[in-house]
Amino acid sequence: MKEIEVFIDTDEIAEFFFQELLRRGYAPSDGEVEELADITFEYLLAKCIIDEEVEDI
Repeated sequence: MKEIEVFIDTDEIAEFFFQELLRRGYAPSDGEVEELADITFEYLLAKCIIDEEVEDI
């Protein structure tokens, strides 16, 4: 299987959830969608779909 490099941005996930929830009639707070984004990221890690890399800045 070929390995590809994917970058997961939790801010982008949070914005996606925010827009989708608004479209579906929900009015989430910023904190709620940030929690959803973090949970999604942790789910992807737990399922070994992604690996977390920490960059030295």
